Formats: sequence, C-alpha cells, structure tokens
Amino acid sequence: MSWFEDPVWLKSPRHIVSAAVVATDATGRVLLVRSPRRGWEMPGGQVEIGESLEAAARREVLEESGIEVADLVFCGVFQSLSRSIVNALFRARCSGGAPRPSEESVEVGFFQPERALELVTHVNFRARIEYCLDPTRQPFFVAW
Repeated sequence: MSWFEDPVWLKSPRHIVSAAVVATDATGRVLLVRSPRRGWEMPGGQVEIGESLEAAARREVLEESGIEVADLVFCGVFQSLSRSIVNALFRARCSGGAPRPSEESVEVGFFQPERALELVTHVNFRARIEYCLDPTRQPFFVAW
C-alpha cells in the first residue's frame, strides 16, 4: 500500500493550498479579475497535486486572465484558520498574453493601484494586495 492509500493518511487534517498573484504591467497597473461570486480580486486558485506554488500561481493567472507572468517574487502567506486555507501570495510582472475573461472570471482589467484597491471589496483580498505591493511588509504571515 502506498502512503497515498494509507487509511491513517486519509484521516489526517486536510487543508486547501492556493496561490495568488498581484501582477503589474509595465506602467505599474495591477491586474484584476472579476469573479461572478466574489467581485474584483487578484487571480489565483488551488494548487494541484504535484504542482509547485510558483507553477500554480502562473497557471491560475493565465487561466483566469489570459496574461502570462514572469519574475515571480514570494511575498507571504495568508491563512484562514476556520476554513483551513493556506494562500501563498506572489508579486509578478505581466510578460505576455492578452486580457480575456474565462469560466472563472467575467471581466479582466488593469487598474492603477489606488483604483484596484477601491474595486476589491472583500476586505481580506484588499489586504493581500496591500501587503504584496508594500515590500516593507514582506515576508508576511497573516492568520485569521
């Protein structure tokens, strides 16, 4: 029996691991996607089995926005204790592609940082962007 099939492992605590990116274009505008459920947010999502955090971050940005990113820099972690979610956050430079909506995002856009923060109404998501845009706060670990 492999470790993956071991019944003890199956009863172990489970956590959702996700990766998100605060990506900026050459003029410093922030890339946001508009989710049909959560409104404007940075692109990101769950890490797949066998996938690195960095690979997941790149994949999620491309899937949700049509934008490729480069020069990923790890910024920190936000952890939801009540929902068992660990979110790794990165900053990156937009390097290619064209903005386009997807099944997960109904709209994609680039916004000046101040405007991006106004558009992101989920307080926790706005805080993530603020932390990633401020190098003096990095690395960070925020648990709530």
